[in-house]
Amino acid sequence: MGTLFAMKVAFRKVVLPGEKKRLVAFDHKIFRRSDWFHLNDWDRYESYWMLVNGRRVGCCAFERAADFEVDPERASAPRCGSLYIASTGILPQHRGKGFGVRFKRWQIAWARRHGFTRIVTNCRRSNRAIIRLNEKFGFNILRSTTSNYYRQPPEPAVVMELKLRS
Repeated sequence: MGTLFAMKVAFRKVVLPGEKKRLVAFDHKIFRRSDWFHLNDWDRYESYWMLVNGRRVGCCAFERAADFEVDPERASAPRCGSLYIASTGILPQHRGKGFGVRFKRWQIAWARRHGFTRIVTNCRRSNRAIIRLNEKFGFNILRSTTSNYYRQPPEPAVVMELKLRS
């Protein structure tokens, strides 16, 4: 696809319900089976495609006024000013090319532009790449031992936070 600087990178909001099946198929290409969102999970998120030269390379899912929940099925009280990044993924063939950095920079700018004061996200403890990327952008680990949050294989979640302003 050439160098990152020579490519046209854009971010486009996912149109639901029309693109829901595309989201599911994309999710299946990025994550292991046990980490897939179910079809109807996508309804609660505001999702965005990362497009490179018009092709889908990545996807993310936001939940406004939310926080990380140990039990995602449990409803929680809204947390004003908090943006939960429920998912960020880059297709495997496009990893290691700088797209993750570009995507994270865009996510943070998007959160600031929409008035959020905090971003929270989580990942598998073994996902060192996203942990390092988040740390590069100033995220701090809140909890590194949310035991067995992930099921197959069982693994703790690392919960990270970026405070955007007081």
